[in-house]
Amino acid sequence: MIPIEDHARSLWTDLSGVPVRFVPGAVHVAAGATSLLCPPGWAGIVRLGDAVIATAPDEGSAAVVRRALHGLAPGETTDPGRVRARLALADVLGPATLAYAGGPDLRAAPGPPVERRPDAHDLIAAAPADEAGESGLDEITSDAFVVRDGRRILAAAGYERWPLGTAHIGVLTAPDARGRGLARVVAAAAVRDAFAHGLVAQWRARPAASRRVALALGFRELGAQLSVRLADQRA
Repeated sequence: MIPIEDHARSLWTDLSGVPVRFVPGAVHVAAGATSLLCPPGWAGIVRLGDAVIATAPDEGSAAVVRRALHGLAPGETTDPGRVRARLALADVLGPATLAYAGGPDLRAAPGPPVERRPDAHDLIAAAPADEAGESGLDEITSDAFVVRDGRRILAAAGYERWPLGTAHIGVLTAPDARGRGLARVVAAAAVRDAFAHGLVAQWRARPAASRRVALALGFRELGAQLSVRLADQRA
């Protein structure tokens, strides 16, 4: 298996859909209308270590983003405040921390029994819409790994298969069941399953609580992702 850092760089370069490269100490911006670094029509910025790539929907907006990011320290390129100071923005998503784990990295997560189910739709439907969307649990392509209380699902995790053998982890816990370590228990089960299929696990998180779960499981934070919509691209 290639080093985790190399895997992450290859993944996000592939998702960009354009010939950008992660170069230490540099910011590489290119036009890419079909880039998966961000929603369609937006600009996406991904930092891994001290190297940054970014895409924008066309050459004109790429030039604007390139000028705005020039001179910023790598960590500042995914700081919404720093980017807003240089760009007129209509909307922002993120930043989200990007963390990764391979087979040797996973730490034990003792807790209640975990069941394997085809999905966790009941938990998704019962959760607040913004939290359900943030979890990504409705996009998993694996089975769902769940902890239940009777017939009720308290927590669930799974993963969506991304390119280059990547398992993008999704986790959700019912609001009244938090603080009991259940997210860590179900996430560990999902990550173990990903490793059994030869995949590298990716954890993308905005909430601090989600980041803490990833770190507790042995994930390493390698960078961050920020998506922005320029003010003249509101449509």
